[in-house]
Amino acid sequence: MSSQASQALMPEVGDLVVATVTRVEDYGAYVKLDEYSGIEGLVHISEISTTWVRNIREHARQGQKLVLKVLRVSSQRNQIDLSLRRVTGREKSEKMLEWKKERKAEAILKSAADKLKKTEEDAEDIRKILLDKFGGLYSPLEEALDEGPEVLVKGGLSSEWAQAIAEVTKTKIRLERSKVRGTVSVTCHKPGGVEIIKQALMSAKKIRKPRGSEVKIYSIGSPKYRIEVEAPSFEAAEKTLSLAVEEVLGTIKKAGGEGRKLG
Repeated sequence: MSSQASQALMPEVGDLVVATVTRVEDYGAYVKLDEYSGIEGLVHISEISTTWVRNIREHARQGQKLVLKVLRVSSQRNQIDLSLRRVTGREKSEKMLEWKKERKAEAILKSAADKLKKTEEDAEDIRKILLDKFGGLYSPLEEALDEGPEVLVKGGLSSEWAQAIAEVTKTKIRLERSKVRGTVSVTCHKPGGVEIIKQALMSAKKIRKPRGSEVKIYSIGSPKYRIEVEAPSFEAAEKTLSLAVEEVLGTIKKAGGEGRKLG
């Protein structure tokens, strides 16, 4: 379920939700949906576990956070039936991580509002803009951390808010970075070949690359060289590495040398 969906009155069938157990009975556990203003739902004992449940309290306890799947929604009766047993381990991990990130983003917005001496209503307006333009709160903060507050301005925020949010984000979020490597063989037997090879390798650092990306070149024994790329995401790192390798091989061949990718 996206953060935009969380703004709806009720979740949809099939959504994954984070909920807090409020009461446990012999027939099931009552929960409040954290992302839906505390709307109440029920996890029937038959939806607690894939195995026989001898004591429901061994699987759910008051105050516990659970990731649940929505089975049925009745807006007329304001009733939501949920399942614990139908949530896979991977779904649970991914949903909890998403939920924690969104909570961190909420805290960052509050800190930015305090920094600017803005009201809760002002912060709520900013929250709505981010949800509308980016589909969530955490992802635009990551983008601002990587590309600067201009990303938020383009999304509809004022420069004042964008700058404050970017400054607070720097102290609260550390970008996860990906690193990839590739190896090339480069030779040139023309006069000045050593310098030609050097220039070809250095051309990899001059390519256009995503902000926050870095290209490094290492010799691992002539004529082999390693190109290492570190970037904000695996996709960006892979793309940058591909462009860097192409640039090196193209440059050396234009200069009369030879080059090929080894891995």
